[in-house]
Formats: sequence, structure tokens, C-alpha cells
Amino acid sequence: MDDVVVVGAGPTGLWLAGELRLGGASVTVVETRPERDPHSKALTIHPRTIEIFDCRGVVEPFLAEGIRIPNGHFGGLPDRMDFSVLDTPYPFTLALLHARTEELLEDRARRMGATIRRGCRVVGLTRDGVELPDEEVIAARYVVGCDGTRSTVRAAAGIDFPGTEATTWGWLGDVVLDAPPERGSATIAGADGGLMIVPLPGGIHRLVGADPHTNRPDRPGELTLDELRTTVRRIAGSDFGMRDPVWLSRFGNATHQAATYRKDTVLLAGDAAHMHFPTGGVGMNVGIQDAHNLGWKLAAVATGRADETLLDTYHHERHPVGTNLLEHTRAQTALMTTYSPEGQALRAVLSGLIATAPDMSRRLAERLAGLDVTYATGRRVPNLLLPEGNTLFERLRSGRHVNTEVGLVRPDGYLA
Repeated sequence: MDDVVVVGAGPTGLWLAGELRLGGASVTVVETRPERDPHSKALTIHPRTIEIFDCRGVVEPFLAEGIRIPNGHFGGLPDRMDFSVLDTPYPFTLALLHARTEELLEDRARRMGATIRRGCRVVGLTRDGVELPDEEVIAARYVVGCDGTRSTVRAAAGIDFPGTEATTWGWLGDVVLDAPPERGSATIAGADGGLMIVPLPGGIHRLVGADPHTNRPDRPGELTLDELRTTVRRIAGSDFGMRDPVWLSRFGNATHQAATYRKDTVLLAGDAAHMHFPTGGVGMNVGIQDAHNLGWKLAAVATGRADETLLDTYHHERHPVGTNLLEHTRAQTALMTTYSPEGQALRAVLSGLIATAPDMSRRLAERLAGLDVTYATGRRVPNLLLPEGNTLFERLRSGRHVNTEVGLVRPDGYLA
């Protein structure tokens, strides 16, 4: 019997597996998909997540391969937040394909001794672990659902997922552009909708946006290339010579949060715990940060180094973060999907404040970047230079508490 079975081999589940192994717990990760999904739902790695990777000594390939972006948008507003003012060694976001992020995190989890089983569909929970088809059981003392917004683990555990259903829809197309914007990327917004264009590896561009014609509660059907072309022409005056779609998709603003992140021996992390419109590219980041908070605690409990009550702090600390995430993404969604003259005026006013009110811009950037999270035990500790000559992030690579001049720092980088 393993200490933990993690359901879902996305970034959240894979980071959690590595953290559990770092803490000495045995873990098996089960994933329905036989192979990694080639489509990149997430592209953005935010500063706090980059810090987390540094705290475990795995940041270098991300820095080497990711495209550094020194600013960020709030709700698609034209004036962007300046990340250079943030108190972090990594005042930028990284653009990296989701599939590559998963690959790097899976390599780490396997190197550390995690078992990863693909092509295994979990159909329910048992008293001893998780059940697969044909009554096969993977036994474990704890089960963590990292299996997405339609989480089988959450449903089987009877954990409520209250929230609101979709009232508007966005769209996404990964396509070839024969006549891309001059700078390769662009942000265009107006009464006909909003559009962002981002270059991807392999000669592909991502076009993502929303428009009044899909601002309705019913799902408008599967996205076609002709529809995307017509919509982009309406917003931008050009379709940029789009052709050869690699991936076309829609996404709604349904917003839900698990009522509890822990029920007995079952825990939830990532999209299984919170669902929202993908504004700001924060979803994967918050999921990895959930796993970073949970990993050292669950490992300590599973290996007998801590009392089980430590697991209750996971819900108490991360549930409010999820609530703030939903508030923030709802606010950005409202800005992104307002097309009336009054809505356009609101966008102009707020965009101007981001450009001219540094404190406001910084506060929004800190929140988006994941640097403003504070727990009852204390705040996130920056990368201090320690008396021994190394840094806090280097010392945290052991996965243990670290004594510093500002106090005892937990394995996840927060004051104890």
C-alpha cells in the first residue's frame, strides 16, 4: 500500500508527487490519458511559481526555454502592469507550452521515485484507495484529487462544488498566420470584442478572445475555423492569413469552488478544487501552489513526523486563496466581456489608472503573480542571503524548515 495515490498527472498532480517523495512518502500517480495532451491549455508561469521551482532546484530548464515577459495584463486592458517593480528574483512571467511544463515536472517526479501509471481511469473510491475498471484497486492511505474540474475524486467523496454556471464564452485558436502582427503579438479590444495574439513554437500563433456574439449563457457549439476567421476580422480588421488550425476550442466562465479541500483521507488540489474563466493565466500556477502547500504537510503526516491535524491547515490556508482567485478572475472577466459604451469607458479609466497609479499597478501585479499570499503563520519569505553564504531558496531544496534571521521558514517558503 502506498502512502498516497494522486489522481491526475497534470502539473498540479506531478508537482505534488515530487513534493511527497521529497518528504519521504510513497506515491502513485494515475492518469486517464495514455499520453500527454499535446494541446497547451496553459502557457503562463508566474513569478511565485518560478520561485517555487527555484526552491526545489529545477528552475533552470524553465528559464532556459521559457520566453520572459516583463509585464502582464489585467482583464485585457491595453496598459500593462510592470513586473520589474516586484520583490522577487524573477520579475517576469515565462511563456512555455503546457505540454513541456508537464514533461519537465513528470521527469522530476519519476527521478524522485514516484510511480506514474497512464491509461488508468479512476471510477471511484474505496475504503483502501481508488478503484479502476474491472474492480482493480490501487491501495493508499490518502487520495488526492488533481483530476480537473470534472473531478471523479471530488464527486466520489461527496464534496460539494458550489458556484455559478457559464454566462459568456471565450474562444481559442492555435493556427498558422501568413500575415501575423508586425511585432508577432498584439492585443486588440473594442465594441466588437477583444483579441490577444501570441506566438508559439513551431510557427503557430495563439488567438484568444471573446466577443458580443458569444456573450450568452448557452454554449454556442464547436468552434470552426470559418467562425474564428470571421470573428477576428470583425475585431481586428484582418484575419492575419490564418490557416491550418492545430487546436480550436471554447471556454466558459462557469465558476465553482470545492466546499472543503479535505474530507477525511481525501484531499483536492488545482482545478478539482476551483474552476474559473482563464483570465490572467493563473489557473495552473494556483494549482502548483496548492500542491506546494499540501505536499510537505501530507508527507509529514504520512511518514509519522506530524499529527494529522496538520492537514486541516491545508484547507484553512488554501481555500481563501481559491476564493480570492475566483473574485479576481470574475472581475477580469467582467472587464474583458463588456462591450457597451459604458463598459468601454470603464476599461479606459481603469487602464489609465494602471499606467499612472504605480501603487495600484503593483498591488494588482503582486496578486496576479502570486506574491501577495499570506497565511496565519506569516508571509512568504523572499530569497534571503543566509550567513552561510547560500540563499534561502537553495536551503529550501532539502524540503525542510530553515532557520533565518526573520524566523523559522516552512518548507513551502512561508514563515512558520
